[in-house]
Amino acid sequence: MFSPSQEDVRRFFCAVHAKTRAGAPMDALETLASQWIAEHPEYHADLADVEAAVARAYDGADGRTNPFLHLSMHLSISEQCSIDQPRGIRQAVELLAARRDSLHEAHHEAMECLGRMLWESQRAGRPPDGQAYIDCVQRRATGD
Repeated sequence: MFSPSQEDVRRFFCAVHAKTRAGAPMDALETLASQWIAEHPEYHADLADVEAAVARAYDGADGRTNPFLHLSMHLSISEQCSIDQPRGIRQAVELLAARRDSLHEAHHEAMECLGRMLWESQRAGRPPDGQAYIDCVQRRATGD
């Protein structure tokens, strides 16, 4: 299983941003990442300086979101939906996107559910509960 380091992830997103600005060819994952980067112009300055991005501590102390975590979660949810894993996530996100009239906003809400599921898993020392994650997204999609 591929397990990139924090530095690898930051370098990846910075490289994608640089390729996008240069009009360079990209593979499928880079293309998907570039689409999410385009949705977040507030992160472009963070992505423009690779060494500063690698060195910076995004601990929330300054009130800013970690752009690399945020973009990684967009990629994770996109991949989950493309393979429908955990089963049912594609439909739940599609329903939420229809309700919000925005895939981007649906992703942000799914991120809250994903983050909660991971936090609860770590806190309890048990595997992530994919069904709880999907249930959370579905509740947001149906208003229940």
